Amino acid sequence: MTSTTIDTLRFATAGSVDDGKSTLVGRLLHDSKSVLTDQLEAVERVSADRGQDGPDLALLTDGLRAEREQGITIDVAYRYFATPRRRFILADTPGHVQYTRNMVTGASTAELAIILVDARNGVVEQTLRHAAVAALLRVPNVVLAVNKMDLVGYEQGVFERIVEEFAGHAAELGLPGFTPIPVSALVGDNVVDRSAHMDWYEGPALLEFLEDVPVGADPSDAPARFPVQYVIRDGEVRWYAGQLVSGSLRVGDRVTVHPSGEGSEITGISVLGTEADVAYAPQSVSLRLADQRDVSRGDMITAGADAPALTQDVRAAVCHLADRPLRVGDRVLLRHTTRTVKAIVKDLSGAAELTANDLGRITLRTAEPLALDDYAVSRRTGAFLVIDPADGATLTAGMADLS
Repeated sequence: MTSTTIDTLRFATAGSVDDGKSTLVGRLLHDSKSVLTDQLEAVERVSADRGQDGPDLALLTDGLRAEREQGITIDVAYRYFATPRRRFILADTPGHVQYTRNMVTGASTAELAIILVDARNGVVEQTLRHAAVAALLRVPNVVLAVNKMDLVGYEQGVFERIVEEFAGHAAELGLPGFTPIPVSALVGDNVVDRSAHMDWYEGPALLEFLEDVPVGADPSDAPARFPVQYVIRDGEVRWYAGQLVSGSLRVGDRVTVHPSGEGSEITGISVLGTEADVAYAPQSVSLRLADQRDVSRGDMITAGADAPALTQDVRAAVCHLADRPLRVGDRVLLRHTTRTVKAIVKDLSGAAELTANDLGRITLRTAEPLALDDYAVSRRTGAFLVIDPADGATLTAGMADLS
């Protein structure tokens, strides 16, 4: 038995400046009838004030005043929409190199990334940077949307040359595969409806692909991981509350508490205040154990033989998020699930420092052992944040590499 069928797709858009991300998203929302009448009227008014003949659909996602005034996207814009076949959570991320960290934010939980390329310019440096982020974050599905095909005469050869070039770089970056789709966001070709201008293309329109792409594996099928968030005392009984981030747990299961390594047995499970025999990820639950163990916030409860690695030497791929540089020798905090420990930066793979938006590799030594999974195995329990101990600001996002 597993939990409910996944019917929501989280996806992110990325690409270089002016590749047309916001227009693509606006077209997707408009043509799928996901725009409210007052929203469309507001866009039409702004577009008319600018002297444009028709509505600028990019304004449906460029919601911040600064973005509308400058005609750029400077923040992650989240949009929610649905078709009869699937619900969607969309993160429209900015294209400027100085906002690469925003793409990391938007794509960190995405199951699909759409990387746009302007058909006139082909693959550029920022295209490769966004592909590298998608590979780094292990985004399961990638779409290469070759946009503005109307401006190159809908030429098949242009599309095929861009796909071939991107494929070569994707292999070098470790991107396992991608789906290329030729589109014109401005006109609407192959966004929601198939294009009459590109009869040489036999694949799906973008929305068709989004509706049909398999969504990730059921988290309840993975090894059980339960980071403890709260300890609830009910008289002499202790309940351990948190979210079961993967796997399933049953009353009677033998479990191990990390990092202490102490064993116990589950004697009770509470889901939303109701006792249950079993819990599945991603439910928020409370557990009762047979023994009065010294369990506190930040500990992780696991079941079965497939336990996480206990380590104080953390190697990881990272994206630096803060304006303050990160250097070897810096004393930091490392936050992993519900656990926060002191750490020191031991190595930056030869780099003198990491500055905002840098991608790199890091080695940290923690003051206490962490129950880590490899990020390639679990995006939830293989990810962590590096925190500034002085003010609590997030410095770096890390993806553990235990290989």
